[in-house]
Amino acid sequence: MTAVPVLVPELTSGAVSLVALITAGGTFLLIVVGAAISGLYLLVCRIWPFRACKRCKGLGRLHAPSGKAWRDCPRCKGTGRKLRIGRRLWNHAERAKRNAI
Repeated sequence: MTAVPVLVPELTSGAVSLVALITAGGTFLLIVVGAAISGLYLLVCRIWPFRACKRCKGLGRLHAPSGKAWRDCPRCKGTGRKLRIGRRLWNHAERAKRNAI
């Protein structure tokens, strides 16, 4: 019985540069997708600055401890809405820019 030689392609500088190119392209794609998602979130924060309060589910009221009466939600102060984190950062940046002038 004779041994059959197995042909293994050797890594050359061309193959290594291809791997580096694919990795760099993947990193670039990840950066572009991240920037697009961030941009869309900032657009959403600009158009709809408020979200529903998680504690009262946007109702603005909760059952009192007795369970019979209603009271205002302490987290959103009865409005049922909370300012989004992105909009809070947007407002902070605008305020800093306005105060810098």
